[in-house]
Amino acid sequence: MAQIIRSGAFLQQCWSVHPLCVTVKQVSDDRAVVLTCSSCRSAHRLSVATVVPRDSPAQTAGGQVSEDEQGSGDSLLGACLAAHHASVTLSEMDVFQDLVLLRCADCRRHYELIVASFETHQR
Repeated sequence: MAQIIRSGAFLQQCWSVHPLCVTVKQVSDDRAVVLTCSSCRSAHRLSVATVVPRDSPAQTAGGQVSEDEQGSGDSLLGACLAAHHASVTLSEMDVFQDLVLLRCADCRRHYELIVASFETHQR
């Protein structure tokens, strides 16, 4: 049986040791984002409270978010993953603030995820 660890520190450790191996696998309907690591073979499940889309700082000075985009963060992230799944990567994270930042290299959009809970499933 796989061990389940309920801490964001394991994702942060995994990502800091081998950042190129951590990829976004899926976003489910129950607001969960699953990241996998091909190096340590861990699956990191994030229960997301809020998704805030942001344009790249290079595209807009100040990174302001319109009210239309604020309410549709889940749908924008889902559409982005459907269109260019391989381009969405983990860019930053802060376990003290329960914050994860995903970045899409194709559309240059950032997705700020406020995480309700972290789970790491080790095989």
